[in-house]
Amino acid sequence: MASARGADPDAEDAAETEEATYEEVKPCNRMELSQQLAVEELITTEASYVHNIQLCVSDIRAHLQKKQLPDLDLEGLFSNTDDILHVSRRFLKGLEATAAQEHEQLLCISALFQEFKEEMETIYKIYCASYEHALLLVESYRKDPRLQEEILETLNATVPHTGASDLSFFLVMPVQRVTKYPLLLGKILENTPTSASAYPALQAAVRAMTQVNANINEYKRRREVATKYNKAEHLTLRDRFARLNTHSIAKKTTRLSRLFMHEAGIVAKMEDREYDNLEEKFQCVVSSVAVLKENVASYLGHLEAFLLPTPLKCELQINEGPAQQYQRFAEYLHCAVFPEFKRRLDRLVCQPLCSLSDMLVGPQQLVKKRLDKLLDYEEIQERKSEMGSVTYDEEAAMNTYLAINALLVAELPQFNQVALQLLGEILCSFSALQQDLAAQVLQQAQKELEQMPHGRMPLPSFWKMVEDTLQQSGAQLRTFCQTFETVTPSPVTQPLNPAEERKVLSLVSKHGPDKLYQVTSNISGSKDLDLTLQRGQIVALLQSVDTKGNTSRWLVDAGGPRGFVPAGKLQPYCPVQSQQPGMQMPALESSTEGRRHSYAAPEAPRPQVATFTPAFQVVAGFSFAARSPQEVSLQAGQPVVVLEPHDKKGSKEWSLVDVNGRRGYVPSSYLVTVPVQKPVGWSLPV
Repeated sequence: MASARGADPDAEDAAETEEATYEEVKPCNRMELSQQLAVEELITTEASYVHNIQLCVSDIRAHLQKKQLPDLDLEGLFSNTDDILHVSRRFLKGLEATAAQEHEQLLCISALFQEFKEEMETIYKIYCASYEHALLLVESYRKDPRLQEEILETLNATVPHTGASDLSFFLVMPVQRVTKYPLLLGKILENTPTSASAYPALQAAVRAMTQVNANINEYKRRREVATKYNKAEHLTLRDRFARLNTHSIAKKTTRLSRLFMHEAGIVAKMEDREYDNLEEKFQCVVSSVAVLKENVASYLGHLEAFLLPTPLKCELQINEGPAQQYQRFAEYLHCAVFPEFKRRLDRLVCQPLCSLSDMLVGPQQLVKKRLDKLLDYEEIQERKSEMGSVTYDEEAAMNTYLAINALLVAELPQFNQVALQLLGEILCSFSALQQDLAAQVLQQAQKELEQMPHGRMPLPSFWKMVEDTLQQSGAQLRTFCQTFETVTPSPVTQPLNPAEERKVLSLVSKHGPDKLYQVTSNISGSKDLDLTLQRGQIVALLQSVDTKGNTSRWLVDAGGPRGFVPAGKLQPYCPVQSQQPGMQMPALESSTEGRRHSYAAPEAPRPQVATFTPAFQVVAGFSFAARSPQEVSLQAGQPVVVLEPHDKKGSKEWSLVDVNGRRGYVPSSYLVTVPVQKPVGWSLPV
């Protein structure tokens, strides 16, 4: 609370002078003399106050700044004393100017207080709210012998005549001064006749300065409430459980039920249009900052990937001509331009953006706490209307909500404005950096372009040359494809050894037959995570793109090791069909009307027709022992013919199969699809 602390030596001297003068004048003139002495006291004490604040700012703080003590928080100690000094100097100048007004002096003094009351309230609000923190700092410095010695040395060197033994001697002066203004004005008012023309103006000035002090106290109380709730706590689960008690559980339950009643429309929610608009704008700022942080990080990552010079260097192996020039240009961008751009982006965009994000944490916590306190406030108000009174704790809870709400309504507009201004400056810096980057890249590209064979060719002629070259290359490519198809020999079966057959069986069971590919030529891995494979090996496709989005490198499973291989050296491992009479795969009936599960011979045998033998067949993955006449036993690896992939009730957990002429049900999960024992692989060009 803003209150006077300590004694004012100037006031005591003025009082002694006034008392001595009283003995020398007649009683009828004492009121007028007291009035003059009170006015002089106001002016002289203001001059002394400004002088002391000047010492505090220009001498004490400046001396401490020169020492550059890392543990000394000068901002926390002296707060906004610069602003106080600036306003107080102007106010003193106005007070001294009233001395020339004689009969109008009291009116001028009253008008001067009315003129400065808003500025005084603004600057003293900030100082008084941070005064307690400054005292805590002074107390902590007393416990540090080294810091205390430096502070005392500064006081003795700058203000030895004051006899101050601590910084608190000067820090308390603004708090004392603002609380003394109503007293000084009141003293002048007491010695002014009620019939005087200046009496109403003095009354208004006293009320104004009294209200200033009341507003400062209220602001300080709100700040204390805000400081209590706007800290983001990072509690472990154990800490949260430790905080639970009967009271907290009951309070949270009441809030939750109240919130549900709001959402269900059972209880009307207290509306505050002004606050709702401010919070909506604040949440928009919070969301914008979070999205911008995400986008800047993504932009930086994509830009770095774009500037990587690896395509020409590691895959095409082109080391001469325009490709070599582009390679040199790309390396310059990645090794010289991008690091400098990244450094500037971090300093001008990322760091300010993170600071702004940290600034938003406190208000976010306060906004959340306001909702909790609003629910408590509504509940207490409802109880108060029913019972007519509330307890002391409930009254304190209501006051807490009112304080938080008033603080947010008062400060969110300024906070939103400052946050939007900072966000705009960050975006301007981001745009300027991108413009600088584009100009730098374009300048370097023009230098490289001048060294190319067609660098000075007019643009229309260059595009015409490109079109002709592409058409010529396309014609050559079509001719090559036709020639390749003509001279390519007939397919040659790529046999699989027993180990490869077992690996194919494993890959099919893991990934399915549609994911199998065969290597068309030897692959030698040249990068991290690349595989080295032999021609004819079977692999399973896991992902048709690498970690950087390159679709020319696929992630495959080689039956154990996993890694990347060139997509151009893989071809699907699909079945090769051959006509073999006498081998028939019964068709599965999908119609529900044709479902029959009799084990008797079919009514009329169907004529055998030549069919195609698939490259995959169904086998038993595990052994199975029949437990009823409707089931059939299996051995692991035994081929089966699936008649119906479900039972009589349509459940797919059981399948009707034919095993060497015996029919029955087996678990569907025991069946796997694998290549035939003599699979026919890819035909590869020799």
